[in-house]
Amino acid sequence: MKALFSNLRISNVMFGLLVAMILAYLIVPVLIVVPMSFSEARFLQFPPKEWSLNWYAAFFQSIEWMSAAKVSLITALATTLISLPVGMAAAYAINNSTLKIIRTLQIILLLPMMVPIILIAAGVFFVYARVGLVSSLIGLVLAHIMLALPYVIIALLAGLRNFDMSQEMVARSLGMNRFRAFMAVTLPQIKPSVVSATLFAFITSLDETVVALFISGGDNQTLTKRMFTALRDEIDPTIAAISSMLILASLLLVVIAGRNKQA
Repeated sequence: MKALFSNLRISNVMFGLLVAMILAYLIVPVLIVVPMSFSEARFLQFPPKEWSLNWYAAFFQSIEWMSAAKVSLITALATTLISLPVGMAAAYAINNSTLKIIRTLQIILLLPMMVPIILIAAGVFFVYARVGLVSSLIGLVLAHIMLALPYVIIALLAGLRNFDMSQEMVARSLGMNRFRAFMAVTLPQIKPSVVSATLFAFITSLDETVVALFISGGDNQTLTKRMFTALRDEIDPTIAAISSMLILASLLLVVIAGRNKQA
């Protein structure tokens, strides 16, 4: 027994070390990027010798950077507003139907999560080049909706499968139609999943880079694509400042989601 407990203790220690190494691998780049964004130097420097907010000011004073940020925010908001109701309808159908065609639809809707993103980007570009949607805001939003839907559906399915659908059936038996029963009974009780789906859709769109590299451009260039393009020409701490703000935005959204689940 002592040998068994000793082996278990060693296994737990090894597992803890592995988790710590993974977390360090994920966190250390953030601990480097954020200080570099406050550097006074003209080029990326770690650790900074002098501290400054110049690069944050450079971002907000740049017409090009602010235009790209505006495109990214508009695209993320449009993606969220469209993918949420579409994903909710799909998740509801998947949860309540036993038809084979619905199962097939589920696989199709989740494909963007399974297929390598570079293949999706190349395919989208090929289609958009034929229909004239390259470098258009509509094309960008449609592509981001496709990428966000799997996350929205999975988040909402988790909530629906933990919800007792008999409550909705009771409401319908009392005279409510399906839509009204869903809005009055089901939706309030799956609110945490709805919030999570909303955040997933927004973050997926805001942080997306690969597809944007293929189909965005001109006046409809996203912030992530402009950052990638800027890295080829000149690396300055403005990139670190933007990265820090994106990290902060993602962190705040995660905190909001966590507080919502606790509530």
